Amino acid sequence: MYLPRSLISKLYTHLQNTRHPLSPPVLILVALEPDALCACRILARLLKHDYIPHKIQPVSGYTDLERAGKDLVAPMMESKGGSGGVVVCLGVGGLIDLGPLLGLEPEGDDAPYSGVEVWVMDAHRPWNLSNIFGGFPLQPTTEGTVTYQSRSPVGVMGGQIERAYNPGRGGIIAIDDGDIEEDLGNEREAYLALMDMPDLEDDDDADLGSDSELEDEDSTAHAGQKRKSWSDGHEDGSDDDLDRPAQRRRSNSSTSIPTSPRRPQPRGLVSLQATDILSSDPIEPPSAAQPPPTPSARTLRRRLLRMRQKNETVLQEYYKMGASFSEPISSMMYSLASELGREDNDLLWLTIVGVTSMELYGRSSAGVAAPIRRNDKSKPTGWLGARGAQIRQLLRDEVRRLNPPDISNGRAASENTGVIPTTARSPEDTGIRLSPEPRFLLIRHWSLYDSMLHSPYLFSRLKTWSETGIRRLHKLLAKMGVSLAQCKQSYTHMDMVLKRELRAKLLKYGSLYNLEEMVPSVETDGKDRGGAKDGWGFVRSWGWRATLSAQDVGVVIGALLEVGKHAHAADPVAPVAQSTQEVDQDAEIAAQGEEWVGRFWEAYDALEDIDALKAGVPTAQFLHRAIYRTGTSLINKKQIRHLRAFRMCVVKDGPDVGLFTHPAALTKLSLWVGEALSEQERESHGKLSHGGRGTPLVVASLNEKRGVYMVVGTGGGGGPDTTFLDREAAKQRQAEKEAKAKKKEEAKAAKQKIKEEKRAARRRASGQDNEDEEDELETESEASEASDSDSEDDDDDETAREKGFGLNRFGAAFQEVVSETNARVRIDSFEHCVVEVKKEDLGGFLESLSMKAVVG
Repeated sequence: MYLPRSLISKLYTHLQNTRHPLSPPVLILVALEPDALCACRILARLLKHDYIPHKIQPVSGYTDLERAGKDLVAPMMESKGGSGGVVVCLGVGGLIDLGPLLGLEPEGDDAPYSGVEVWVMDAHRPWNLSNIFGGFPLQPTTEGTVTYQSRSPVGVMGGQIERAYNPGRGGIIAIDDGDIEEDLGNEREAYLALMDMPDLEDDDDADLGSDSELEDEDSTAHAGQKRKSWSDGHEDGSDDDLDRPAQRRRSNSSTSIPTSPRRPQPRGLVSLQATDILSSDPIEPPSAAQPPPTPSARTLRRRLLRMRQKNETVLQEYYKMGASFSEPISSMMYSLASELGREDNDLLWLTIVGVTSMELYGRSSAGVAAPIRRNDKSKPTGWLGARGAQIRQLLRDEVRRLNPPDISNGRAASENTGVIPTTARSPEDTGIRLSPEPRFLLIRHWSLYDSMLHSPYLFSRLKTWSETGIRRLHKLLAKMGVSLAQCKQSYTHMDMVLKRELRAKLLKYGSLYNLEEMVPSVETDGKDRGGAKDGWGFVRSWGWRATLSAQDVGVVIGALLEVGKHAHAADPVAPVAQSTQEVDQDAEIAAQGEEWVGRFWEAYDALEDIDALKAGVPTAQFLHRAIYRTGTSLINKKQIRHLRAFRMCVVKDGPDVGLFTHPAALTKLSLWVGEALSEQERESHGKLSHGGRGTPLVVASLNEKRGVYMVVGTGGGGGPDTTFLDREAAKQRQAEKEAKAKKKEEAKAAKQKIKEEKRAARRRASGQDNEDEEDELETESEASEASDSDSEDDDDDETAREKGFGLNRFGAAFQEVVSETNARVRIDSFEHCVVEVKKEDLGGFLESLSMKAVVG
């Protein structure tokens, strides 16, 4: 089921009214990522305010999630002696069918969920359709309720929760940010149609002869008969049933990624009656005097298979489209707090940090992809394109509303002067301000030189991995009138006059080095737009103790999650010793998960403990020094290979290789290198390849202790961010498409009426009721319908290409390689573009991957 955004507070209000201090705690399952961590902090604050007991359980991947389902979620079921309750998934489970994974749909159990309600809030896309259009206990079958939709709970219509819905019976509830209602209409119709289609008897083929075309259609029908997953095996003992267990053994993964509708329970075989097919095919009868002839069983079967194949194709294309990201869950959680009237500076700051972290990790509407910097100021760039720009503007408006500008003594606040704030305005100052943040890294905690040197933006534009790039950086500083001695001291101790003039000088000289976006300008297209301050960042003070930007906090929290707060204490030059002895893989994986969970609590505490946050700054500096060193080494030593579909590099030696066994750290490295390669490609050829998206990049890092490679695939960039597909334009296109489809349907009905009249006349003239003749006429009718629908299919294809343009398809490509090769692969990360491959199998894995389409 899915909950529309307009009803987001209804569910929480019901929780308030039904919980008391002695109620079972709300279980919160949280992914190990900054956005989910910030959303968890906001939700915990709301629950504490309402005295609702809760328990937080971090989960590192699907194996950990399955274990949490077995140990924590399933025992809550009333059928197993529990008392029911609520489970909240933050950044977890949106891509997979949660019911079976969490143990809430045990086989043979007539009472699934049994009082356990799972709320899913996840920015990963595509949604698993079983969660949003299914995921609820069905009403008992009666004479009047036999279809899937008629057996839905009261208040649920086509998977959508309406105001009449009463929580309590359990189920999966996905929180919709608007994507489901506005973008998944075709997928919902196809899903529900498949759920209500009758099963076909296995003996039907014996009565239908050996028509080869029909056999092809029959095989398609059987493939969708037990629709558990496009990648799962079937339960009827077919050949495909043998593929999935083998894949699971090779991948060592806890579960596959189910991607298609599931039958709620085995249903009896339904006989094929004329009304079963004709009721779903609204065709006007030719005339009252001459009723249409009753189609034969073979004809009905043809129609059913054609309808089933069409609907299954819709779902297949949806899942093949590629991965992307939608609105951050911290932003969704702040919407809930706002509807409850609970918004304040603390919750707003957590939201800003969560939103900012999405861009740091390359999470865009094109999936995990390197950013493509555009010089066209008429179109927003960066995270989520137009939608991201709208969210950032709403956050800036909230900052102004909750933090009125300081105009005491007639002096303007630092926000209006263009100076980067580094100190609070008073000992009690804990407010949030807007700041013209440059694209430097940790500038308040580093020297200006180090901050510029370790900036991914300058790394790609100035090419600071080379001696030529370093000299170019020195020239820029010299033109600005900043000596190397001065810019290599701590930024907070630099000359105040220089800091006041820094922004103006960067704006003046940046264009000489292709650095137009290095600092945000006040004006956009010659107008201030009412003080909108596009591109400005956010800064918060904690009195005299510290002043940090949202990007600073996001970088520090990410580093604590990826390498831990004690990592910087190690010698950054000496290589980390790795054991070459054989280890128990399961034990090692469990130990790794426990280590990552421990880091989660360090980062969780640092979000609200400024001293712990400041203590994490050296960790962030340590990690980004390692990223700079490794990226520089890969490019200078020409270790990046260009394969057929992507570029590839392998990190297997050096002092920092041990740091990149964490998928998020490796993703950051991949984004650094990918952005630099895109800039190189633009300068060499004048444009980017792959339709302006840039070449995708695959980076593998060796974990010597476990004998595996961590592999991450990032897109080249571009995608919906660069095509500016805003919602208003999408709505207009959808309205035009619906009007066009209505006209075609009317013309189709008129043509069908004529065909039926000609068929009846032909029967009367021949005086026969020959089934073969009827099949021949039916075939002709099918061909005519296919011809009439060509233009409609072209429109659908164009829309699909538009929706899937530039999306990251590495997750689907990885699964295809696993199913086609003997490579030992572990697919366990919530980011499906991240996998683990056995050391010996990496070569064959990459070779097979190079033949796949990895970007939409």
